[in-house]
Amino acid sequence: MKVVVVGAGLGGVPAAVGLHRRGHEVTLYERAPELREAGTAIVITPNGVRALDALGLGDYVRGQAMPAVTGGLRDWRGRPLLVTDVAQAQQTVGTTAAVSRAELHRALRAPLPAESVRTATPVHHLEPDLTGVTVISDGQPVARADAVIVADGIGSGLRSRLFPGHPGLRRAGRVDLRGMLPRPAGLDVTGLLGSILIDRRSGGMFGLFPVGERDLYWFTDSALRGTPPGADEALRDVLSLMADWHPAVPALIEATPPADVYVDAIACLAEPLPSFAIGRIALLGDAAHAMTPDLGQGANQAFEDAAAVTRHLADAEPAEVTERLLRYDAERRPRTSSLMRASSRQAWLTSRTGATAWVRDTLLRAVPRRLATRRLAAMWHV
Repeated sequence: MKVVVVGAGLGGVPAAVGLHRRGHEVTLYERAPELREAGTAIVITPNGVRALDALGLGDYVRGQAMPAVTGGLRDWRGRPLLVTDVAQAQQTVGTTAAVSRAELHRALRAPLPAESVRTATPVHHLEPDLTGVTVISDGQPVARADAVIVADGIGSGLRSRLFPGHPGLRRAGRVDLRGMLPRPAGLDVTGLLGSILIDRRSGGMFGLFPVGERDLYWFTDSALRGTPPGADEALRDVLSLMADWHPAVPALIEATPPADVYVDAIACLAEPLPSFAIGRIALLGDAAHAMTPDLGQGANQAFEDAAAVTRHLADAEPAEVTERLLRYDAERRPRTSSLMRASSRQAWLTSRTGATAWVRDTLLRAVPRRLATRRLAAMWHV
């Protein structure tokens, strides 16, 4: 069966690999001139690792398992609010890893034959009919497929064509900065690893995770009012906001070269899509269910999508594609819609300020470590 995958990100690549390994003739189309993944790092939770295992792609991630750290939530000074035992949670539900996005992308795409990839080929339009789908790039047909998997990211142009009545993306009113750097000599961050610091005064957030033995991945999250700032302005704003936080916070941000800091105005789908499948076309990843990053499930759900669409199309004949993709939709859409809502609730909780945040922090400090660890394990088991 001929399958086209549109988009070579962290969702499209594993889907293409999985379908190729199941014997389908797969072509992966990417608008960029080369296959690559920009950005810093990504935290892969146990459900994401299990999905990659199902695709035969989990070995690299399992080799990068997060070390024993005391994670959880802390206040802006680094004082514990909700303490968890990451090692214990991993024993309960499986491996968690923070890995370089670029290295992960290289590992995921390694099994894909070079002849299956078409770079510098943006897909602008899909023309389905009863027997297949014609793939259009720059006004010209470039392929004919029995099934098309749309994985062209949060700003998916194909999604807007397939669902013209959907409201699309909405701004979350927050801006996210991300950086990765070698561990600075003489800076002790041991107590902060695997933790997220939250500030009840401003609603700001800072997270820190180890990447291998040498590097650190950090992110910030703060309120956004008005037009998203440029990288330089965003760095100045966040350093001003976090100047009196735990000393490691501004030190790590300042130690990261500005060119290596990524700035994103957080956005998500305004509402869930009515379907992930239209005839012979299916959506996955951010194209299907862009959510806020608060539960760390965006990419992990894309991995689950890739494993599910591979499983449903594994032995399919062309005449069965529509029915199989409806099964994929029935499996994936309720789960991701629930996580979209849960991520928004988590965002609301961690961004509170004033009296509401003071009550939140008081209640968090009262949660026993064992219960907090069980709650973390349950979240990773989603």
